[in-house]
This record gives sequence, C-alpha cells and structure tokens, in this order.
Amino acid sequence: MKIKYDKNVDAAYIQMSTKKPDGAIEITEGVILHTTANNEIVAIEILDATQKIPIKTLYKLELSEAS
Repeated sequence: MKIKYDKNVDAAYIQMSTKKPDGAIEITEGVILHTTANNEIVAIEILDATQKIPIKTLYKLELSEAS
C-alpha cells in the first residue's frame, strides 16, 4: 500500500494495488474508488482530505503495512 498526499489540492491517494485502474466510482462526495474492469478496487482518492481524515494517521498505516 502506498499513500500520497498533495497539500496543494488537499487530496489523499491510497494505492492498494499495482493494477491499472480502468474506471472510478464516487461513493460519497469527494471519496472516489478507482477500479479495474473486473470491479477490483485499486485505489481510494479522498478530496478535501484534511476535512475528512487526520492526514498523519494515513502515513502511520503505510508504515505499519510495511512491517
């Protein structure tokens, strides 16, 4: 799992697979699932991220996943 945060646009991107996404589904305002043609979730994108989640927590998840 890789996590990227762009503070200029306040967006977090949580990549869970190396597969290439073929589409996207907005499950709620500003939360987008990127999926393959087989509906496998590849990544989650969160817009206005600081309003929805504590950003520092995301990086802790990424570090614990590497253990």
